[in-house]
Amino acid sequence: MQEINVQYVAELARIRLTEEEETRFGGQLSQILEYVDKLNQLDVEGIDPMTHAVPLVNVTRKDEVQPSLSNELALKNAPASLNGLFKVPKIVE
Repeated sequence: MQEINVQYVAELARIRLTEEEETRFGGQLSQILEYVDKLNQLDVEGIDPMTHAVPLVNVTRKDEVQPSLSNELALKNAPASLNGLFKVPKIVE
């Protein structure tokens, strides 16, 4: 099994771990690295790299100009408006 500095990894991830969690996660991380080592032993000669296991298809609609809401209709249910704009509380001082 490969030794891992779990405290260092937790610090990089900016998380605090109890001693019990360090022990548990240390074992789990070691198992993950062992599995990655097994994958590195595979012969992938002649296999093209891919970013996804299955092909992706873009199903978005065409970007076409369409009629939109009028300003009056857009502001109809707004809690507050001012000069044709949405009025919101100030959140930055």
